[in-house]
Amino acid sequence: MADQKAPANLIQSENHVLAEAEVDFFTKHGYLHMPQVFSADEISALADDLDWQIRTWASKGPGWSGAWRRVYMSVDIEKRSKLVALHDLHRYSKVWCDAVTHPRLAGAMADLIGPNVELHHTTLHAKPPETGHPFPMHQDWAFYMHEDARYVDCLIHLDDTSDENGCIRFLDASHHAGALEHVVRFPDGRPCTPHLPTTDWSIEDTVPVPARRGDVVAFSIHMIHGSRINRSNQLRRLVRVGYRNPDNVQTAGQSHGRPGLMVWGRRPRHERQAPFTTEI
Repeated sequence: MADQKAPANLIQSENHVLAEAEVDFFTKHGYLHMPQVFSADEISALADDLDWQIRTWASKGPGWSGAWRRVYMSVDIEKRSKLVALHDLHRYSKVWCDAVTHPRLAGAMADLIGPNVELHHTTLHAKPPETGHPFPMHQDWAFYMHEDARYVDCLIHLDDTSDENGCIRFLDASHHAGALEHVVRFPDGRPCTPHLPTTDWSIEDTVPVPARRGDVVAFSIHMIHGSRINRSNQLRRLVRVGYRNPDNVQTAGQSHGRPGLMVWGRRPRHERQAPFTTEI
């Protein structure tokens, strides 16, 4: 399947950051590649700080569990596959707090899900060389369930990506199907990481979206996606940032019940809604 690209040389609309054609592309296809959201100096500072966070705070482990692993990896690679991960990078340094509130990024989110935008989480996904963890077909909704589609995940690229080092791949326009049931247990009943059945969903049907350092790739919470193993000899670093409209109620999953930072607009107050507690 050929890569779908947003129209070039777009005329700016009345949106904050995005042109209307870019918003239309996202609505139709479920994702949007935004080149050079971060300048060379900004992304260098983020990369340097990310390396410090990896050395100081991040964990390295086998990554997601599930029978899908034997479909995506050989027995030898599956045993050696690793994922470097850390949640909420903006809690560990100012430069990443600045990144998630960046006007070009937050303004783009306001164009897609606004006018009010709340930060939900940040997560590091670093794929080590040669055995860097692949991801099976899934929707991010399975990890943090929300009532509606006003939620966008963004991948901040600290390195250039390609299919060789495990760039993101999307099943074009699959977000229109809404939330889908995921596999959450091994055949023997033990829990595993949510993913879509490998018998029904193949990464071969997806569109690769390679990006450059400083780019951001945004996609719907209902978008079906995955990625291949990192076959290169270099570490591949991405940071996922999740944004939602504050009126989009979370029902389960990661960071459930935790208020996030408002990065654009204001948090509406509804009838009989109490201010947030100061207790843990």
